[in-house]
Amino acid sequence: MKKILVVCGNGLGSSFIVEMNVKTILSQMGVEAEVSHTDLTTAKSEQADLYLGSKDLISQLEDGTKNIVGLTNILDQNELKAALEANL
Repeated sequence: MKKILVVCGNGLGSSFIVEMNVKTILSQMGVEAEVSHTDLTTAKSEQADLYLGSKDLISQLEDGTKNIVGLTNILDQNELKAALEANL
């Protein structure tokens, strides 16, 4: 099963909202995945198949080994769905 990690600065509000949106979209797509949210510092040591977050923040995770998707508007459901479709 794929693991998706939603990352934000503090791992609280915005990443939780995006996590809920990801779960809804994946359900509509018929895709099963483990989805969780965390802060940037914790994300650096966590393993996932896909990391999602705002472009300015998520770029700090780039190390050449992670599948990272930076979103322009983390609350835009259409952008989120397109990112998931392209990366799963």
